[in-house]
Amino acid sequence: MTASGGARTTARFAMILPLLLGLAARTGAAQQRSADGGPAPATGMRVLFIGNSLTAANSLPLIVQALANAAGEQLYVETVARGGTALDDHWQSGPARRTIARKGWNVVVLQQGPSSKPESRVFLRQWAKTFAEPIRKAGARPAFFMVWPASDRLAWFDDVRESYALAAADTGGILLPAGEAWRAAWRRDPQAPLYGRDEFHPSVAGSYAAALSIYGMLFKRSPVGLPARLALAGGQTVEVPAALAKLLQEAAAEANQKYGKP
Repeated sequence: MTASGGARTTARFAMILPLLLGLAARTGAAQQRSADGGPAPATGMRVLFIGNSLTAANSLPLIVQALANAAGEQLYVETVARGGTALDDHWQSGPARRTIARKGWNVVVLQQGPSSKPESRVFLRQWAKTFAEPIRKAGARPAFFMVWPASDRLAWFDDVRESYALAAADTGGILLPAGEAWRAAWRRDPQAPLYGRDEFHPSVAGSYAAALSIYGMLFKRSPVGLPARLALAGGQTVEVPAALAKLLQEAAAEANQKYGKP
């Protein structure tokens, strides 16, 4: 795939591209956001997402919840995310730590930037270990949402995966290989529109692909056959064209099988 291939669209996606891009998060959002998955169920899985705008974009945690609901699973999600925020920022600011301690989570998903550079990898691993202690104390497991590099740095994908895989290995955590789901999708269709307008944040299709990978790893199930149209908590609707959704489901299943660490 060329450096611009992930951002280009083919004619068959031209009519739906505004939908795919329209809900992408604004880069560098500075305000704290909390996406609540509705009332916490008495049973089922409880997952806290901690990250930045790559997690908040298109209400990714709520897409994961909607996929789980469609599969007959009970999932409660909550999110602490702020644009441009790394894990050390979350540690220092306080809400993330307080939220970890406040509820009986099953999994806490941690997300930083691509972390492909050597110094960024060291930073990710350091703060992964720091967060893992209170996560374990709260009775949960840490999980790591592997993201993706910007479209002009596609050669760094392996480095991104390695950084997140090492963080998961360091902490006995779950590796959620969402970035590899993107690559598996591009192997099927190099023009799959996964980037948003800034060619770093995800389009709706990009968030849908990531959510498929996360759902599959959390529940140890294949995402193939899940709906392309989802009603999210709070009334928002997310929809990906059926043919593209099928491709992304197959790609996420492949990535999870090859790279995921349960």
